[in-house]
Amino acid sequence: MLSIILNDKAKYFEDYQHMGRHVSYADVRVLVTGGAGFIGSHLVDTLMKKGGKVAVLDNLSAGSKHNIDSWIRHPNFTFIKGDCLNRQKIRNALKNCELIFHLAANSEVRVGVTNTKIDFEQNIVATYNVLEEMRESKTAKTILFTSTSTVYGEAKSLPTPEDYGPLEPISLYGASKLACEALVSAYCHTFEMRGAVYRFANIVGSRSRHGVIWDFIHKLEKNPNRLEILGDGTQTKSYLTVDDCVDALLFGLEHTHEKVEIYNIGSEDQINVTDIAEIVTEEMDHKNVEFRYTGGVNGGRGWIGDVKKMFLDVSKMKKLGWKPKHNSAESVKIATKQILEELEFE
Repeated sequence: MLSIILNDKAKYFEDYQHMGRHVSYADVRVLVTGGAGFIGSHLVDTLMKKGGKVAVLDNLSAGSKHNIDSWIRHPNFTFIKGDCLNRQKIRNALKNCELIFHLAANSEVRVGVTNTKIDFEQNIVATYNVLEEMRESKTAKTILFTSTSTVYGEAKSLPTPEDYGPLEPISLYGASKLACEALVSAYCHTFEMRGAVYRFANIVGSRSRHGVIWDFIHKLEKNPNRLEILGDGTQTKSYLTVDDCVDALLFGLEHTHEKVEIYNIGSEDQINVTDIAEIVTEEMDHKNVEFRYTGGVNGGRGWIGDVKKMFLDVSKMKKLGWKPKHNSAESVKIATKQILEELEFE
């Protein structure tokens, strides 16, 4: 896929099958929406270290400028505070960019139950706006979109491959991401663009400030003797470190040949919520912590729209040569250590 950017910058993509893993991003102009957020800021770190010219568009509602502080004064870096609901902000950020990583979105699944507009606006409308500005741009013709395992809903096939169907999301978040995937596909096929869609498992690591690990740490800091666990504790899912995630994002880009490609990104196993609680309490050096389960909703889910069992089939990426470095338990342990270290310095 990168042949259009790294080689001739022509309108069409050449076969990139024989390109190795050591891709240079020197002089490639990249826009990362949501680049001050958890995953986005790690992606920015990697792109900058690879020599890219990186612009970040972020409204800082979930992200933090602190995450990208080390690049603010770098000549190859530009930060634009703005929202993807503002077309002019996107247009300014896209200027001269060739490659777009679209990560900006509402990332909290539970919010959709009480605010039904947020996923529509921050995910669907925002993605439409990015695609429209790309359509009108002379240079920005490649988009990488970060989606989610929740588009599969309660998949009957585990591990779940990319061609599983029908896709029946059970949350507004999952529905909005599926709608975004459809928009990306339609724009790429209609307007001579290229795209890669990544369906993530649970991504964990430093700079994360939501999700089960952060929730447990936050609760145990308040009460080290008792831990409330949403649901019945048997919710079982895959977890992947953010470093593995970023590596997969770039690997997929560098090995994509189709107009639109969809990839699952995750670990090769699962872990349940109770086991995560055990890891977090052990890393925090708390003994004899009482676990109290809320019982949850709809058969022990943590909240309405919570997919109770998730396990992605990553064999498609493995056939290309990528594989996760860590399993789910290792990923949780690494992430817990990283978050605890960060909290010491806040």
